Amino acid sequence: MQNARQAFANFAAQAQKASAGGGGGLPGGGGGGIGPAIRVALGLGLTGYGVFHSVVTVQPGHSGVVYSRLSGLQNIATLREGINFVVPWLQRPVIFDIRTRAQAINQQTGSKDLQIVAISLRVLFRPDPQQLPFIYRRLGKDYDHRVLPSIVNEVTKAVVAQYNASELLTKREEVSAMIRNELMRRSSDFKLILEDVSVTNLAFSKEYTAAVEAKQVAQQDAERSKYIVEKAIQEKRTIIIRAEGEAASAELIGKSIADSPGFVQLRRIEAAKEVANNIVGSPNKVYLSSDTLMLNSLGDGAQSQDEKAQATAKKFRLW
Repeated sequence: MQNARQAFANFAAQAQKASAGGGGGLPGGGGGGIGPAIRVALGLGLTGYGVFHSVVTVQPGHSGVVYSRLSGLQNIATLREGINFVVPWLQRPVIFDIRTRAQAINQQTGSKDLQIVAISLRVLFRPDPQQLPFIYRRLGKDYDHRVLPSIVNEVTKAVVAQYNASELLTKREEVSAMIRNELMRRSSDFKLILEDVSVTNLAFSKEYTAAVEAKQVAQQDAERSKYIVEKAIQEKRTIIIRAEGEAASAELIGKSIADSPGFVQLRRIEAAKEVANNIVGSPNKVYLSSDTLMLNSLGDGAQSQDEKAQATAKKFRLW
């Protein structure tokens, strides 16, 4: 605007010089025809300047207020999307971006158990379109840099100080919701609308992280030791139960032998069948006698062939 004013002033001065020079140089009033042309040019220039500076185009997602040199800032937002008109030089438009924007804020604070916490927040905000005069009068166009860092720092410190470091991890949704609600309440005092606040990162100091890892390792070792102890107890119980079962089995077998002498012979037959099945499945050829198979079909009182041969030889020696 200042450049246009300077150009217009230079043009007017040159026009006056040309008018004065032309009137003196042409005899008989020949220069009188130049004056009206210059006045027309000046009128057209002033009209073009006024039209150019009186039209304000507001882009989509923007709004504005009008500052008057006579009455000051108007208390309502008068500039809407599209073409608007102002009085040149007397009024000045101030355009605001009212679209939702995101701002990331990183800071460090302390937890309830005095642990240093690095927290990162992502804030989605926009100015209240009906309160643009208040925002411009109190905060200016850089309201986001003036307000958001301070209220985010204040609210985050107050909320994080209510939780221990471990609770910040286990109750992250609750912490995020409390920070969001408090920020929305505080931002309303500055006529800002916060659409969303989210915790994007939560980190602790290296010392605390190492201590947590050591604690987890110790808990895992304790659980492993507990499992080994329980396994040994179960094995002991298994051995006791097996021994009790074998003792009961031996007692039953002894009772069965006493009650029925044929029980032993039945067991011998079962053992012989098992040995025979194993030999049949083997590729090697093995020949076993009935004595080796623990199977004597003639009964325990019957003599084997070797015993009979020895008895016959003994009789011949006696003779």
